[in-house]
Formats: sequence, structure tokens, C-alpha cells
Amino acid sequence: MSNVKEYINTIKNDIQRRDPNETEFQEAVFAVLDSLEPTLTANPQYVDDNLLARLVEPERVIQFRVPWESDDGKFHVNRGFRVQFNSAIGPYKGGLRLHPTVNLSIVKFLGFEQILKNSLTGLPIGGAKGGSDFDPKGKSDAEVMRFCQSFMTELQRHIGPDLDIPAGDIGVGAREIGYLFGAYKRLQGYQNGVLTGKGLTFGGSLARTEATGFGLLYYTNAMIKAQGDSLAGKTIKISGAGNVAIYATQKAEELDAKVVTVSDSNGYIYDPHGIDYKIVKQIKEVERGRISEYAKRVSTAEYREGSVWDLDIKYDVALPCATQNEIDQKQAEIIARDGAKYICEGANMPSNAAAINVYQENGILYGPGKAANAGGVAVSALEMSQNSERLSWTFEKVDNYLKEIMEDIFAQSEAADKKYHLDKDYQAGANIAGFEKVAEAMTAQGLI
Repeated sequence: MSNVKEYINTIKNDIQRRDPNETEFQEAVFAVLDSLEPTLTANPQYVDDNLLARLVEPERVIQFRVPWESDDGKFHVNRGFRVQFNSAIGPYKGGLRLHPTVNLSIVKFLGFEQILKNSLTGLPIGGAKGGSDFDPKGKSDAEVMRFCQSFMTELQRHIGPDLDIPAGDIGVGAREIGYLFGAYKRLQGYQNGVLTGKGLTFGGSLARTEATGFGLLYYTNAMIKAQGDSLAGKTIKISGAGNVAIYATQKAEELDAKVVTVSDSNGYIYDPHGIDYKIVKQIKEVERGRISEYAKRVSTAEYREGSVWDLDIKYDVALPCATQNEIDQKQAEIIARDGAKYICEGANMPSNAAAINVYQENGILYGPGKAANAGGVAVSALEMSQNSERLSWTFEKVDNYLKEIMEDIFAQSEAADKKYHLDKDYQAGANIAGFEKVAEAMTAQGLI
């Protein structure tokens, strides 16, 4: 065991030496490495083969400039990224994020998480991520189109339906995917499976929009049921008001739970009578407005500025669905004080390491993002299958597959937890279950 610890520390030291400023990447990788000690001890060949050094280094990193013209005739330049991290179990698969905070560290952290997330789905897809520091907020449709066309002019050299299949993420919805697909088609010809999250009229899948939010609730429900408990009747605090939060709220309502908060980057809504997801959807997806509008339309709701995780109320389940590192140690202590028993992540790495320690110290069962929010990429892979078959499946068929996949992800995490006697550490269980599949594939394929 001591040799395994030394090996893990060696890998961590190498990352700090090589990438000293990539704090998000370090945070994501270190959290995984620390949890892999049991499987590395049980499988010493992974240490002998120096598998971790190969796992934490991307197979390919692509960075490029993205020049575009705004409506006033001015020229702008943003940075574009694509990190093709690991293809051991299938072609690269992962979203594109458009947000001012995007940099190489964030894209690498997301790509690394995507390796294990995609592995957990049971589908043959490897890990990747990409994006740009372009901000689509406040931009006209024409400006977003010109940016997407410029972005795809370079990206198209590096992707393909059997090589790398991007999808959406923060800032990349149906509008952006449509523009990206149109640009790719013009440059490379019609290849239906090169992007997922497409519109239904040109190869998209039913239930893709709902997938991450629905999948989050399927996973959460499975975790709660495994404790002999029920989601029905539970009060839920959700952050975010985008795609994930909206459909998580809808599915929670369908499962007889009550969501009392949603938020955006300015503030949050609290309604003890329950959030109406249809109003949130109208404000955020149709009007592209701020969540403060909700309080003007619903008399029982109140709007407050700041983080929803600073709100001190009693509830049972926390579902962070906004962005990375939105919950720190102090906010996690509020979550514990408020009596939450379960936290499952709809966003990628929304809880920092200190917050996760608070969950564990207080007996809060924790479902990490790489497991709980895998529904989006799962249905993206199902969209790839439909594109290959030249078929469109019904909403019910896709949703049933999604439910099965999310329940199986929890089952894999729970099985690893029991196998290595981790005492309901579902974060470590998910890391180990995802890692072991990738490790076996990398070992079988030799030194690649």
C-alpha cells in the first residue's frame, strides 16, 4: 500500500511540475487519484505499467484562434480548444463550452472527468472536451453564427463521426449546434453523426434536451432507494436555471418531490410552494432573461442576490446544477446544518475538495458529477446510434434507455464501494468503476 501511495504522489508531483497553473485540472485529477488506491493495490500491474501517467496526459491538445466580426463591423479574436483525452474504449466524445472563463485548465479538467463519465455509461465512447472563451450572452444570432462558423473552420480538421464527436455544454445549445453543424457540412459534406445535440429535423434525438436533468433524478432516485428511502415527499434545493436545472425540476415533480430554488449568476429564487419549471423554461430558454423575472410572475416566490447555497432553509436533497466549484467548505457546512441527507451533482465538479470532506464528515451521501450527470452524454451516444442506423427512436425508448443507464451507473458505483469496503463512498466507487474499464482497455491495447 505504501508503494501505491508513493506512486500516486509521484504522479501528482509531476502534474504540479508540468502544469503548475492549471488549478481546476489538478483538483479534478487529484480527487480521482486519491480514490484509486484500493484498485491499484489489488491490481499491481497498473502501477508496473505506469498506467496513471498515461491516463492523466491527454492524447492530443488542440488550441487555435477564432476570429469573428460583430454586428458593428469590429473584429474580435477568441481562443478555441479541443482536448482529445483518451480513446481507449471508443472515439472521443465530449461537449463544447462557450464561456468567458474557458481556458486550457478547465477544458482539461472537463476532458479528464469525461473519460470516467463515459466509461460509466457502458457505451463505447472515449473522453474529450472543448470550447472557447467567447461569451454568447448578449450576442445577436448573427454574431453567434459568425463565431460558430469561424470556430468550426478549424475544429473540422480534428473531428469526425468515428474520430471525435462534440456536443453541447454551457453556452452551447440547439442554436449553436445548428450553426456548427451547418459550417461542418459546408466544409466536409453531410456526416450526420459528427455532432450530437442536433435539432430533430436534422438527426437529433428525442429526450436529448431533457437527458442530463432527467438522468440526474434517475441516479438520485436510485441512490435514495438503495438506502431504503424514497424520493417522494422530499424537498430539493437546486442551483442553476439552465437546461439541467429545468429538466431536473420537471422530473423531480414527476417523482413527487418538491424543488424550492433555482438560480443564475446574479441570484436565486426561493419558493416554499415549489418551483414551476414551465415558467423557468419560458424565461431562460425562450426569452433568454434573468431568473429575477420569476419573482415578478409568481407571488409566492422571492428573489435574492448571491449564491443559493448561502440560503439557510430545511431541505432533504441538494442538486447543484450550475458550474464548477460553486460550493465551498462554508456553504457545505450550511448544507449539513440544514439537514440535507443527499447531494448529487448535475454540474461538473460543483463541489470543491473541502466541501466534499464536509459531506463525508456529516454522513451526507454524495453522488459525484461524473456519475450523476452522465445522462447527457449517454443520450448523445444513443443519438450516434440512431444516426448510424438512419433511424429515430421514440421519446419513450430513449428515456427508458436513459433510466437503465443511470441506474446501472449507480449500481456500478455501489458494487465498487462494496467490493473495496469504502463505506458508501460513491465518489470513490464511481472513480474506481470508471477507471477499471479504461485501464483494462489500455492494458489490452499495449503501450499507446
